[in-house]
Amino acid sequence: MNLCWMNSAPRSTSKSGPGCGGSGIGRATCKILAREGASVVVADKNLQNVQDTVKSMPKAADQDHLGVELEVSEIKTIKNSLNKVLEKYKRPPTIIVNSAGITRDNFLLKLSEQDFDEVLDVNLKGTFLVIQTFVNSMLAHNLPSASIINIASIVGKYGNLGQANYCASKAGVELLTKTAAKELGKMNIRVNCVLPGMILTPMLEAVPDKVKEKFTKMIPMSRFGKPEEVAEVIAFLASEKSSYINGASIEVTGGF
Repeated sequence: MNLCWMNSAPRSTSKSGPGCGGSGIGRATCKILAREGASVVVADKNLQNVQDTVKSMPKAADQDHLGVELEVSEIKTIKNSLNKVLEKYKRPPTIIVNSAGITRDNFLLKLSEQDFDEVLDVNLKGTFLVIQTFVNSMLAHNLPSASIINIASIVGKYGNLGQANYCASKAGVELLTKTAAKELGKMNIRVNCVLPGMILTPMLEAVPDKVKEKFTKMIPMSRFGKPEEVAEVIAFLASEKSSYINGASIEVTGGF
C-alpha cells in the first residue's frame, strides 16, 4: 500500500489570476489518491481544513489517513510533521505532493518586499524544504522508489499582470523540479510538476465575471478546468504508470 504526503496550504489575499490552485485541487487530489488505495497524510496550516479533508476521503480496511498541522515555510514544523508520520507508519511516504501556495497580488511598482518574500517562502522555499527533508528520510529508510509531484502554474511560464511574486515563485518550482529530477533520479526517485491553468476553485469563483470571460476566450476548450482533472494527472504521476517520466512539466490548461 502506498503512503502519500499531501501538503496544501492555500492562503490568499488575492481574488484573481490563473493557476491559483486553491483548496479545490488539494482536496480533490487527496480523494483521488485515496480512491487509488493510498493512505494519505494531509498537511495544512489550517487544522480545520485538514480535518474536513480527512473526513471526506474514501477509506478501505487497509487504509489509515492522517492529518497534521503544518507551516510549510518553517523547517521545524516540517520535521515535526515528518516525525508524526514516522511514529504512525514507521516509514516516510513514497509519494509526495507539494501543492502549498499563496498569492499576494499587486502591480510590480506597488508590491511590498514583505509580500514578495512571503510568496517565495511558501511557494518555492517550502517546496524545497519538504523535498529535502522527506528525501533524506526516504534514503535513511532505504525506500526502493518514490515519486514527488510539485504544483507549479502556467503563469510561471508566461507571466501575469499583478503577480510578479507568484509567477516568479512558480517558475522557480518548475526549475527546482527539473534540477531535483536530475539529482534524485539515480536514487529511483522521480520528480515531476503539474502546471494548472484556470481551475474551478473557491478562489476562482470570487473573480469578477468580466475577468473570467476574458480568460475563457483565451482557452481553446472555452471552459475552465475542474480540480479533479488536475488531480487525475497528479495521480498518474504518482503511479507506476508513469515509471519512466522524470523531470517533466505537464500543463493542465485546456490549451491556455
